[in-house]
Amino acid sequence: MFAYHLFLLQRYIKNPHTTVFGFENNDKIAWIQNIMQMENRDVNTALDVLSSNNSGATFLATVCLTLSSLIGAWMANTSTIFMSKLIYGDTRPATMSIKYISLLVCFLVAFSCFVQSSRCFIHANYLISIPNSEVPTSYVELAVIRGGDFWSIGLRALYFAITLLLWFFGPIPMFVTSIGMVFLLNYLDTNKSPLLQHHSSSKLRGNDVIFLVN
Repeated sequence: MFAYHLFLLQRYIKNPHTTVFGFENNDKIAWIQNIMQMENRDVNTALDVLSSNNSGATFLATVCLTLSSLIGAWMANTSTIFMSKLIYGDTRPATMSIKYISLLVCFLVAFSCFVQSSRCFIHANYLISIPNSEVPTSYVELAVIRGGDFWSIGLRALYFAITLLLWFFGPIPMFVTSIGMVFLLNYLDTNKSPLLQHHSSSKLRGNDVIFLVN
């Protein structure tokens, strides 16, 4: 899982268009430029879109915090469910503590990322809704793309948490899940569609944004 994400990061830096993240960021930039360069901006529609993203990030942050609390309570209860002889692998208390802490760290990282994602989307709301102000488009693009990046990292932490959860049942389930997760993520992260080329001018009206497919 770590090796795959290092490979994905390298590919995202060098050839972002080959990843779904670069594809989505390109569409986000097109949407932001369309919104910001209209003479009569449809602020309500833009705020609704950002609000939906913010609501999703807030919901996932709440779920991660709840699961972290449950894991903490489970550790304090010193449960012996995963110490059965049916579980293959090391079931010593020290090893089980490492598993609990690793899973807890994943959920806390996901929680932190979703909170930061919500913060970025809220900041973008402020920038878009400022009346009679020449806010640079790059400011809004930075806030929205950062929010999306934090969202993606939070989801990755949840994927790692799924793998670590199977670790409680032994190294073999964790290994099989890791292999399956890598193949699944590689399929989901690979983009083979051409990027949409957006052309903007200083006097765009309404929906006069042209998208050309390479």
